[in-house]
Amino acid sequence: MRIKSIQIFLILFINLIIGSWNLSAQEWEFKKEHDSIKVYTRNEENNPVKSYRGELDLHTTMAKISKVLGNTESFDWWDKNIHDITVLAFVPEHDIKYYLVYDLPWPVSDRDLCAEAKITYDSLTGKRTVRAIPLEGVIPEKPDMVRIKNYWQEWSMQATAPGIVHVTLEGSVDPGGNIPAWLVNMVITDTPLNIMRKLRDKVDYK
Repeated sequence: MRIKSIQIFLILFINLIIGSWNLSAQEWEFKKEHDSIKVYTRNEENNPVKSYRGELDLHTTMAKISKVLGNTESFDWWDKNIHDITVLAFVPEHDIKYYLVYDLPWPVSDRDLCAEAKITYDSLTGKRTVRAIPLEGVIPEKPDMVRIKNYWQEWSMQATAPGIVHVTLEGSVDPGGNIPAWLVNMVITDTPLNIMRKLRDKVDYK
């Protein structure tokens, strides 16, 4: 029962984590394709938790995706377990600093996350990127929560045809506490599937 509860937590929780990690040169390994979403994983040097990658073509516009990802008043679509969201600072089209609290089912301890997401745009290629890193020294750690520290995630999007945007989501997260890496890796492919389905529901015109 405890293992099942932790698995449910991981599937729901990893969706949310946003940050940055120095990636090694490992190749992505294709795992599956479901609902038109291609999913890959790879091993990272000095990190027992695998990284994930999802790819999807959306019938939408760059502007609409950017509006959803940059909406500081609506982060909760990422995960139903978000209990509290605090935007610490916001510079439109440039930078978002935020603090999230996850209310998780027993026996998993609640988690919190303090992060900074930076938004960049390449005028030559038209590629837009949202990359975030852990934000340290801003919100004190709380004794009744586990602070998420080792994670990274990056959205990238690029128009490939009129009305078509290719979206890529990459990331990895160590939820900390007493949750083992093998359990994280066992459900890691569900992460890009869950997040990208939710994004498609919000922005896809079809």
